Amino acid sequence: MEAGDRATGLRKALGWREGAALTIASVLGSGVLYLPALTARLAGPGGLLAWLGMGILIVPLALVLGRLAVAVPDAGGVAAFARAAFGDWGGTAAGWLFLGTVPVAAPIAALIGGGYVQAALGLGHWFVLPSAALLLAVAVVLNALGVEISGRTASAIVVLIALLLLLAIGVGATRVQAQAFHPFLPHGLAPVGLSMALLFWAFVGWEALAHYAEEFEDPGRDLMRSIVVSIVVIDVLYLLLAAVTVGTRSYAVGGGVAALSVMLGKGIGPWAAAATALLALLVTYGTVHAYVGGFARLVYAQARAGDFPAFFGVLHPARRTPVRVLGSLALVFAAVFGWDALRPFGLEGLLTWSSGIFIALYVLAMLAALRLLPRRVDRVLAGAALLLCLAAWPFLSWAALYPFALVAIGLAIRWRQESRRNVANQREPNSRRA
Repeated sequence: MEAGDRATGLRKALGWREGAALTIASVLGSGVLYLPALTARLAGPGGLLAWLGMGILIVPLALVLGRLAVAVPDAGGVAAFARAAFGDWGGTAAGWLFLGTVPVAAPIAALIGGGYVQAALGLGHWFVLPSAALLLAVAVVLNALGVEISGRTASAIVVLIALLLLLAIGVGATRVQAQAFHPFLPHGLAPVGLSMALLFWAFVGWEALAHYAEEFEDPGRDLMRSIVVSIVVIDVLYLLLAAVTVGTRSYAVGGGVAALSVMLGKGIGPWAAAATALLALLVTYGTVHAYVGGFARLVYAQARAGDFPAFFGVLHPARRTPVRVLGSLALVFAAVFGWDALRPFGLEGLLTWSSGIFIALYVLAMLAALRLLPRRVDRVLAGAALLLCLAAWPFLSWAALYPFALVAIGLAIRWRQESRRNVANQREPNSRRA
């Protein structure tokens, strides 16, 4: 075991390629399947302004999260940033925010992916739940096998997703018509603003890389390189796909995923449904894979810091992976799927609540950056990203209060634990004197 492994327990085996793949996989989620068509229907060709604007506005957020990961290379991610900036109470708040979303959001994402595959292939509704459960089972197993396998899996998935998206873009580009972009703002500017608010969810996931910071061979060199490569790849793919969706008028057909099927169908004919199903499967699995691994490392780091039970602070002796967290997470996933089988979720509402937590985490991370990062340019970027997150928050309605409730629960539990610990410490000297 290397010196770095002895210090942290986690194996250092990642380079910038694996880091970029894990980041792209976590950000390039199910939004790529339906949001290009949705924004085109809302704002017409003007929806491209929303994609371009959001692609630019998200750059400060991604860069600052990368800089924080370099400054605080800890598996706790945002929780570690908050702990370094605001003490143990800040780390507890961030940890509980994650605890309230990923165990539920990952099954929801898997159910969405199963639904896309079912719709693309015309299968029965029975297919959705088993396929979602299989996605999560594979994610848990591969993350348990080691960070090397996890990184290579993410790399392969990202390459396949990029190839399928480039295929759809290339096929569609040959059928783009100039008149499809006129009038450019058929409904005015207001729908462009609404589209930007919706697109925030397509750019969530940059914080996932921070959970792997301890496992980079050279975090100072490779972390920021991973972030920059991810920004370029994601922005280019999103913007090109949105432009071709508008230029071919594919958004005029049924649901969002149907737009991709239409573009692919004109180029590869009867294979379009299978290609769309494969793309939906890969996009969904990539997000789930990155978040299962990142969440497991977060819980491990929080247990190591004393916020969560010490049971979760144990790694597999050979693979150096948080297997106890992953096993417990599998049980939570099974419970969520069991509940869904009895009483199906309203996915849209649940995703809104999960998105509220991610915005709260970004707000906390940017506040930490203002305190931790010494360079003025980093603080300017953090301030810009903070304003972006605060601007998006009101669109969540009542879901914006959910993060506050989670933080209040977490801090109350920590206060109770510390009170008991203080009482025990006071009794011990008294008992010795007696």
